[in-house]
Amino acid sequence: MAFGAFAGAAAAPAEPAIRKRSKVALLLLLPGILYLALFFLAPLLSLVITSFQAPVEFGDIGQYQTAFKWENYTTVLGTYGPHIVRSFVFAATATVLALLFSFPLAYFIGVKLRRFPLLQALGLTLVIAPFFISFLLRTLAWKQLLSDESWFVSALHGLQLLPPGEHVTGTAFSVIFGLTYNFIPFMTLPIYTSLEKLDLRYVEAGGDLYASPASTFFRVTVPLAAPGIISGSLVTFIPAAGDYINASRDFLGSTDTAMIGNVIEANFLVLQNYPAAAALSLILMVAILIPVSVYVVKSGTDDLL
Repeated sequence: MAFGAFAGAAAAPAEPAIRKRSKVALLLLLPGILYLALFFLAPLLSLVITSFQAPVEFGDIGQYQTAFKWENYTTVLGTYGPHIVRSFVFAATATVLALLFSFPLAYFIGVKLRRFPLLQALGLTLVIAPFFISFLLRTLAWKQLLSDESWFVSALHGLQLLPPGEHVTGTAFSVIFGLTYNFIPFMTLPIYTSLEKLDLRYVEAGGDLYASPASTFFRVTVPLAAPGIISGSLVTFIPAAGDYINASRDFLGSTDTAMIGNVIEANFLVLQNYPAAAALSLILMVAILIPVSVYVVKSGTDDLL
């Protein structure tokens, strides 16, 4: 009874303190909550409402009224189905290519240069160096390098690797190349973060157990680098699927390579078909949320960052 009396006496003053800390925490969270409500929830709600709007009867182009026209979704899926499929195929291909290029690069910087901190820092700087230049300028530079007048295309024509009259820009190759190039740093940095912490004693143990280098790589190195690989794949695939710069005919693409981002842009800015553009945006959002949700459920949010 004496211990119970002491316990009760100690718990009583702690409760107001906890309540006070909760109020402070809510006050600290308030700016973030207001920011999300103003710049995320409000535009999202507006997008959902717009996606169900119907044209005003006898109205001009671009005039719509509030309605519940769910057929907007079936219409855009039927009209722009090839663009949606193409977007995810291009994004998935670019993600795989970025992984193939980024993993050796991240391994070299994170593991092989670990004994040379200065060179490691220099290598890391070179990876993020493209961020110092505008995304548009980098893509525009590749448009010049892959144009018909460039030495690269002239060499391909000279070696008869490219038939006369064929182009490099405006093809699926140039769009996927642009996506891969622009998003390689997004893939390299998460993998580097995982490999930089790789305990090499596990790799040495694999050799001591007579495992081949390939077996050690696939059974030790790759599983330990898996959080970086998955995070890099997500942060590469998500913006690549919604990209509209590389596939634009003003840069590396053409009308035959238009992705869902280009269709959304055209519906919003040119055709003024706002419900169709909003419906496409929400379809893209849901399609991207599916792999992200699966990853969060499987591994938790800690490994996502």
